[in-house]
Amino acid sequence: MSEQINVQSSSGNVFADLGLANSQELLIKAELVRQISQLIAARKLTQTAAAELLGIAQPKISALLRGKLSGFSTERLFRFLNALGSDVEIRVIPKPQSDSMAQTKVVTISA
Repeated sequence: MSEQINVQSSSGNVFADLGLANSQELLIKAELVRQISQLIAARKLTQTAAAELLGIAQPKISALLRGKLSGFSTERLFRFLNALGSDVEIRVIPKPQSDSMAQTKVVTISA
């Protein structure tokens, strides 16, 4: 017997798809944490060394790298990126007329 599986297209924001409050903020934080994780890996830092560099306890690094976003503001994540040697640039630009809603997103530039 074959079951019918319903498939729904993503909105592009998994947090919104799950119906979570503050989904846009969660998506931004998740992308910032992805960048932090990549920088820590690229520098081959242990969690202990990363914690020391960022000025937080090692268990907080562990939680962060496992996607525990609560307790980390976007501003704090910006500071972590700075401490890891990355500039953070915030740009405000007019939205194209074709878009129904203005967006906030993280754009990364590889060196």
